[in-house]
Amino acid sequence: MNQLRLDPLSGRWVVVSTIRADRPAAFVTRCRDVEDETGRPCPFCPGNEEASPPALETYGPSGAWLVRVVPNLYPAFSGDEPFVVTNRGPVFTQASAGGIHEVLVLSPDHDASWSMLSDEQTSLVMAALRDRIEEHSELPNLRYSQAIVNSGREAGASLEHPHGQLLGMSFVPRELAEEQARFARFAGSCLLCTTIDAEESEGFRVVYADDRVVVVCPFWSATPYEMLVIPRTHCAHLYRSPTEDLVSVGRAIKRGLGQLQEVIGDVAYNLVFHSAPYRVNEPYHWHVHVWPKATTRAGFEMGTGVAINIVNPEQAAEQLRVGVLTG
Repeated sequence: MNQLRLDPLSGRWVVVSTIRADRPAAFVTRCRDVEDETGRPCPFCPGNEEASPPALETYGPSGAWLVRVVPNLYPAFSGDEPFVVTNRGPVFTQASAGGIHEVLVLSPDHDASWSMLSDEQTSLVMAALRDRIEEHSELPNLRYSQAIVNSGREAGASLEHPHGQLLGMSFVPRELAEEQARFARFAGSCLLCTTIDAEESEGFRVVYADDRVVVVCPFWSATPYEMLVIPRTHCAHLYRSPTEDLVSVGRAIKRGLGQLQEVIGDVAYNLVFHSAPYRVNEPYHWHVHVWPKATTRAGFEMGTGVAINIVNPEQAAEQLRVGVLTG
């Protein structure tokens, strides 16, 4: 039976319609033609460092690097201009796009996705995220940093080499502002602390859990096999979290993505790290969204803002726990 489920983080309704999974080719696997066709060597591979700007940070043994952070050659945000809104007409409002746009190279291995990284490598990646966001937070013109990983053409990647992006912005984007508002309006304790308790109590949607992190296919999942990675320690900011939490989150992402590949194959995905704006403390609880690109967002979703999920999260979590597609 079809259902509507409310996402308490965004306030949006989600349609769960499992019958639509019976359509031919209901799931979309990854397209492999990500690289450009210029024949140029990959700028993120060892030995090609001169193809990108000088590194802002490198992590690894002396004389080599395992994780590398460089400025983005084509930044969406740049410069130190403050956020000033200008009205240029009755419906024309603009502001300067000051900020920072960096690329986080996850590994020197061109073919290693997050699910293939060692635990030590994921720990370095999480340390790099922490360090760069902390540095962003010290700049007076910036208010928020968005960390993302786009894996696969369908998820927005232009290069195959595993990498993420860090965008420091002079404003708080609407998605974060809406999440903040939902945390503030939630009756009782923290929204995500309550989610951990409720999901572990029911057990149906828990994919993985240890003493520091919980991974669930949330009740309100908007896409098939969507996962939410929540550190148990209540903390508003990723960059202020205990090192043990960062290590556990990186490892849990790796495990979840590995199980995802076992279940539906090599699918593109987005990782989105949500942390509170720098100078906001409560109420918020940082977390990571894992959004597989297993289906296509079509006209209904774009026109209404209502997602249609063709795999209910209870079934998705069961399949991800055992790592095989069951029916």
